[in-house]
Amino acid sequence: MGYPTKLLADDESIVYELKPHWRALVMPVIVLLVTLAVGIFAIASWDNPGLRWTVLVVMLLVLVIWVLRPFLYWFTTQYVITDHRIIVRTGLISRSGRDMPLSRVNDVSFKKGAIERFLNCGTLMIESAGTQGQLIISSVPDVEDIQREIYRLHDEDDERRRNRPSSRDV
Repeated sequence: MGYPTKLLADDESIVYELKPHWRALVMPVIVLLVTLAVGIFAIASWDNPGLRWTVLVVMLLVLVIWVLRPFLYWFTTQYVITDHRIIVRTGLISRSGRDMPLSRVNDVSFKKGAIERFLNCGTLMIESAGTQGQLIISSVPDVEDIQREIYRLHDEDDERRRNRPSSRDV
């Protein structure tokens, strides 16, 4: 599911369109496997129908909260970088988003832990000149490349704005 081009400005184009890194799904998969193994073992071992139903209800709650919810969050989250702005969208039923114009970017930094270095992902922190402050995007794949690309796009956007004829020149 790509970002709708109808939501872009006339002269705006998508440079990167990303989802959170797959590492965000590791814990939900582990919880899924452990929950299924323990739950099936408990249901098969116990003769009491009341306990079986209790185990089944607990399994369903665990699967919805710690497995389905993170999968839906991952599936519905988009990081879009255009030549004019950075867009973050998330949510399936209730959608939320944040846009940051490249012209307002003051600083772009990243953070990678040991495991994130191995998996080539990290957290991107973008400082804004506006009142909204910092935009923090976690689980960004190829975070160092994205950081450099944002700086490059910022410079290009700055150059484009400087060279645009003003209304006084016309």
